[in-house]
Amino acid sequence: MRIALLGGTGEIGEGLALRWGHDTDHDIVIGSRDPEKAREAADDYEAELDGRGVDAKVTGFENAMAADRADVVVLAVPPYHVADTVEAVADNLADGDILISPATGMQRDEDGFHYHPPDAGSVTAIAAAAAPDGVPVVGAFHNLAAGRLADLDSDLGIDTLVVADDTDAKATVSSLAEDIDGLRALDAGGLANAAEIESVTPLLINVAMNNDGLHDLGVRFD
Repeated sequence: MRIALLGGTGEIGEGLALRWGHDTDHDIVIGSRDPEKAREAADDYEAELDGRGVDAKVTGFENAMAADRADVVVLAVPPYHVADTVEAVADNLADGDILISPATGMQRDEDGFHYHPPDAGSVTAIAAAAAPDGVPVVGAFHNLAAGRLADLDSDLGIDTLVVADDTDAKATVSSLAEDIDGLRALDAGGLANAAEIESVTPLLINVAMNNDGLHDLGVRFD
């Protein structure tokens, strides 16, 4: 399968690219508004994987071209860019392609990070509203620490909660998630449940900030 990570030059994009590149045979495409930046990131990820003895294919393109080449598109962009990014690549998405939204709306003040839901109720809902007909949206990877993902020496042993209204798309994304060693996908219901999942992210950051030895927290449900 070919996976495009739009905004894949950022932290969550890097972590997912390296994990899929290391643990799977999927083709990884890095997208960016700046194609040169995408190519540089792709080269860096390939070099990291090559240094670990992994022959992975990672390519870089402008976001629309990256989406055009993919079966699954991850919106690895800040929450305030999700709608614009989907609209910018909409003509490059085909029926049956899948959009994945991992973004969470947050604000920070002197007390820490706080969940900041958009008017739509969740960032995942924003992605769903912007998506073309025939392109299902799946919420996943919200609560993963980017640093932990990108550190290939770190054992994950954590869960990701997956929400979608399209059961086939949910199954596909859950399978892709579990292709990453140490990551377990759990079904959390439909898109209406995305806000509850997104709100966990600032909680994890606050706990990590205030407790020694708990950097790059994840969650595991037992």
